[in-house]
Amino acid sequence: MNATDRTPADLLGSALAADPARPLVTFYDDATGERVELSVATFANWVAKTANYLQGDLAAEPGDRLALLLPAHWQTAVWLVACASVGVVADVGGDPAAADLVVSGPGTLDAARACSGERVALALRPLGGRFPQPPAGFADYAVEVPGQGDRFAPFVPVDPGAPALAVGGVELTGAGIGERARADAAAAGLPAAPRVLSGLAYDTWPGLSLGLYAPLAAGGSVVLCRHLDRLDDAALAKREATEKVTFTVPRS
Repeated sequence: MNATDRTPADLLGSALAADPARPLVTFYDDATGERVELSVATFANWVAKTANYLQGDLAAEPGDRLALLLPAHWQTAVWLVACASVGVVADVGGDPAAADLVVSGPGTLDAARACSGERVALALRPLGGRFPQPPAGFADYAVEVPGQGDRFAPFVPVDPGAPALAVGGVELTGAGIGERARADAAAAGLPAAPRVLSGLAYDTWPGLSLGLYAPLAAGGSVVLCRHLDRLDDAALAKREATEKVTFTVPRS
């Protein structure tokens, strides 16, 4: 990563310039057997489309607050970086009633209806599939986003010192995310260009950092595992070997 990288968007941009073909996010759901691998280029494409949708169709502006009601998932990672790219504050697990807009998974739709602004729902189906029947009052992410532009430029330059993320009582600026992610990578002893396996939830800063931001800041990648507790030690060891993992986040 470049010394001038400050925000998640900066970090992704440098990763894209350095090696767009390498893996960035590999996602497993051990309740369904799903595995999805996104290269840097593919992840960046999803981020660009989502950011274009966010600032275009949803008319989100820097400083707006988005309640992000999604589990640890590759699409959640996309939304986190897209929000930072636009300047929208991603409030992970935040109160929809206090947010300007809300993004929800299928299990939190009732809570998400408290938002009086735009509402987006994700089915979280394999390969980013859409809802069989769109939930009333929500736009279906899988329907709306594929047609968005593959390149993104914010209408207004994003201030790295402005709030960008709220999670578990912690609020960070865009630059603060990058700074703290680099510090976490060093404190955890991540090797150079790490391949990190994490089963932590995305509802705390450590879960977000080790499951996305720190590997990105260290020039590496993440194997993000949902329902990892369904694997015994032998199955976990096999995954570590198959995925060429160089650092495994402790399960608890």
